[in-house]
Amino acid sequence: DVPSELPAGFCIAAALPRANPRDAFVSLHCARFADLPQGARVGTSSPRRQAQLRHARPDLRLELLRGNVATRLRRLQEGSLDAILLACAGLERLGLDAHITEELGLDVSLPAVVQGVIGIECRSDDGRSRDALAALHHPESFLRLCAERAFAQALGGSCHSPIAAHAVLEDRGTALVLHGFVGAPDGREVYRDTLRGAPDAAPALGHALAARMQEAGAGRLLERLRDEATTPS
Repeated sequence: DVPSELPAGFCIAAALPRANPRDAFVSLHCARFADLPQGARVGTSSPRRQAQLRHARPDLRLELLRGNVATRLRRLQEGSLDAILLACAGLERLGLDAHITEELGLDVSLPAVVQGVIGIECRSDDGRSRDALAALHHPESFLRLCAERAFAQALGGSCHSPIAAHAVLEDRGTALVLHGFVGAPDGREVYRDTLRGAPDAAPALGHALAARMQEAGAGRLLERLRDEATTPS
């Protein structure tokens, strides 16, 4: 939920080791997302998840799901929903990972930008704090964070945008692979792409993937969605 553009004079000085970045499928009756019956009711308040779910399964009935994790789990237990989607990292950190029915594959639901990473922000000129935070810093997670945040920044995205990104280090850390997604909330228009580059050029990789997807049509889609959001109904 950290804005793509930080206020002047601030920086993310450290990133903790990344927790499980995937989305969790939680259901009391279906062992897998693929087992959901036609017209099943699925709860999620995320435009990113809605776009990907509707693209994968246009038959699903998506319902807004708000509140803290306990409130969302309670709605499922009350029987008003067939399944809900949450972040694996959040459930695991709360000791509620027993509720995870299935970890969704990246082809079904690409995670939110930097999902599962705790970043620590401080003043850019605060050398004392930055030195102290160095003990907590996880370089691999930070590289992935930089690529994903650069992608979202180039697209003008926020946590309310139907944008997803997931970076992984491959070939023993010598290559950084960035997966990106942009989609309409109804799932009818989606864009996916992947770009590979050098780990030391993580922000440039994020910007390059965003530019390529914008050119393919994602830019026009996001512009249209922003216009619709600001147009009085």
